[in-house]
Amino acid sequence: MTSAFESSTPTLASYGWDADWADAFAPHAEAGLVPARVVRVDRGRCETVAAARADAAAPVTPLRADTGPVLGADPTTAPCTGDWAAVEAAPATGGGPVVRALLPRRTRFTRSTSSARSEGQVLAANIDLAVIAVSLAVELDLGRLERFLSLAWSSGAQPLVVLTKTDLVPDITHLVTDVAEAGPGAEVFPVSAFDGHGLDALAGALAGRTSALLGQSGVGKSTLVNALLGAEEQESGEVRGSDGKGRHTTTARDLLPLPAGGLLIDTPGLRGVGLWEANDGLTQVFAEIEELAARCRFHNCEHHAEPGCAVLAAVEDGTLSHRRFESYRKLLRESAWIASRTDARLRAELGREWRRREAAGREMYERKRGGKHRKAF
Repeated sequence: MTSAFESSTPTLASYGWDADWADAFAPHAEAGLVPARVVRVDRGRCETVAAARADAAAPVTPLRADTGPVLGADPTTAPCTGDWAAVEAAPATGGGPVVRALLPRRTRFTRSTSSARSEGQVLAANIDLAVIAVSLAVELDLGRLERFLSLAWSSGAQPLVVLTKTDLVPDITHLVTDVAEAGPGAEVFPVSAFDGHGLDALAGALAGRTSALLGQSGVGKSTLVNALLGAEEQESGEVRGSDGKGRHTTTARDLLPLPAGGLLIDTPGLRGVGLWEANDGLTQVFAEIEELAARCRFHNCEHHAEPGCAVLAAVEDGTLSHRRFESYRKLLRESAWIASRTDARLRAELGREWRRREAAGREMYERKRGGKHRKAF
């Protein structure tokens, strides 16, 4: 397979440049800076493709730049793969190229870090599609998928689910159905890098857009990337016999041109995915629960033990699965907790709310036992 980037000179347009980016860059052009897209970040420097002028037809060439001037206390504002940057190619003071500014991001896929402090980590910026890879070599973890999808919707990008290693499963029909129900609004693509099943359909969906490939370690992302590129660009590992998982091989986030046009950011496997500003995404992923909640007797129903709760009624009659309801509650609690770690007032309110719920739960328990027991004096 011959890449379009091998047969013609890549330009700003082939890396996603458009009129809106040109407008955002205009003040930087007046300052003598050049436009560049970040294709990889590494220890205070970044690899970019840059053009001499802010013109969609301008050819791009590799340019390595220092990111020091745009690094701050907030890690979510640091340069990330997919960013558009304003670069000083030849500083008057000498030295190499320097990133002077980042253009405002249209979208960003962010997770919370595992540190004791509440910090976000941007995994990819300015993406149109958040492609979530799920391996069929192991049992489906729908709760984890719902977590990824919540972050994807919150990023501003369109989620898309890729079920990898379909060649290992005789019948995937019910698995595709389960995934579609867990991710309403996200298209599902079953594929196999081994026999090529589904690759053409997936390549067509990615063409002309910037996508980020996300997922757990060992789900076959690097193998999938190589299949889409038609070349061994990314190192891939053998499948472990003990659990059917692949070995983690990708160590950095790379922006790669696709043969049919468009760009793909291959990300390292994620062992942990903490929510970050994901409330909008939760609303989208659990749309049927939000719809049920609108029918509850009380507008502020918490679906805990309130009378007239339409959500609890749906769980009881089987309309809503208990697994999905518990996943929803778990992710809501986590999202609230993450938000509280950066807001002292919200943290105090959350603490009071949890204590109130515990008291309500104890009261409900006593009522079911036939009333409170008085102490004997």
